[in-house]
Amino acid sequence: MKYGLIGEKLGHSFSKEIHEKIADYTYELKEIKKEELENFILSKEFSALNVTIPYKEMVIPYMDFIDEKALEIKAVNTVVNKCGKLYAYNTDYYGLKALILNNNIDCNNKTVLILGTGGTSKTASVVLKDLNAKKVLFVSRSENDDNPNVITYSKASDLEDVNIIINTTPNGMYPKDEEPIIDITKYKTLEAVVDVVYNPLKTRLIRNALELGINAVGGLYMLVGQAVYAVERFLDKSFDDITKVIDRVYKDILSKKENIVLIGMPGCGKSTIGKMLSEKLNKELIDSDVEIEKVINSKIKDFLTESNEEEFRDIESNVINNISLMNNKIISTGGGAVKRYSNIKSLKGNGIIIFIDRSIDNIKTDDTRPLSSNVEKLNKLYKERYPLYKKACDYEVSNNGDIHDTVNKIIELINFKGE
Repeated sequence: MKYGLIGEKLGHSFSKEIHEKIADYTYELKEIKKEELENFILSKEFSALNVTIPYKEMVIPYMDFIDEKALEIKAVNTVVNKCGKLYAYNTDYYGLKALILNNNIDCNNKTVLILGTGGTSKTASVVLKDLNAKKVLFVSRSENDDNPNVITYSKASDLEDVNIIINTTPNGMYPKDEEPIIDITKYKTLEAVVDVVYNPLKTRLIRNALELGINAVGGLYMLVGQAVYAVERFLDKSFDDITKVIDRVYKDILSKKENIVLIGMPGCGKSTIGKMLSEKLNKELIDSDVEIEKVINSKIKDFLTESNEEEFRDIESNVINNISLMNNKIISTGGGAVKRYSNIKSLKGNGIIIFIDRSIDNIKTDDTRPLSSNVEKLNKLYKERYPLYKKACDYEVSNNGDIHDTVNKIIELINFKGE
């Protein structure tokens, strides 16, 4: 391996495609067991590498030189082999600092909870010190008597004056998409939430914060930022405008990882629009109804004649939860997916939600859709679901004219979002 990433589990990593967008080299992902780490590092059969969980602290004894920030943090994520000598750096520091500043999170004189006590939490504490935070507390599963700033999750829930929360644990990381380990509704002075997890793009912690109107951001920008700073060290070069490089790569990776989710009434055009978007944007189309029929091994119409709607919705929720974890897809949902907000919350993890708004006068009834097989049923569904579509969507697009115009409008909205 000449350039690459070492860690224990790397199946979720975006680092290969990020590095290969920044620099002209092949970047490898190498999973290493703990008992293999020493031999791998001492072999020095690499030019430069990044280090991730759980080895950021474990590699330190093997380094010949450790830069000032990495020494202060006591964790390393970048190692460069210079003529047989190993030089260690912590570019996570610069990536996290860029993430915080890029999202206008003011740490000055603020109280911050850092979830976790590992290598990344140490990075966060140094960043916060340099950004003049007033008080920093580490939240751990078990209390550390040696450090008065380490508290348990139960004690953390009793605090009242928390301004910022930074999650440095793997909680919520793909493929689990777990509920957060802390209830942010308890913190009435909370201004911002940062999660270093980047897959899914928005963890449930971030989604919960956004629902409360709190400034919240996931870790993709940090991941890209630390990679750009690492490339400078890998290649011993400096970018003229490093922020511009980070922004460019971040937007490109985000556009390729983000799902476009279509919601709307049965017959509003989701399937056709989905196919057209798939071709134009080179994203695979996933139709949730098609996936459901694979699970039930029958047509939805036939299933609903023999089972109740609640049973169908349970199956639909399981299918939606699974496809929500995918990246770079066009997802066309069934008309009733919005009836359970948990579906929308799952879909928002990796996706932006587009409501295809078609006038009821332009929607035809269809015998293959049992819940809207006649005008009376269609009108009832429209009245029930229209406010749900409005509430769930990030954007709404009218589909009452030329369908090509609708598709182009969606693409314009997505491109504008990335500006």
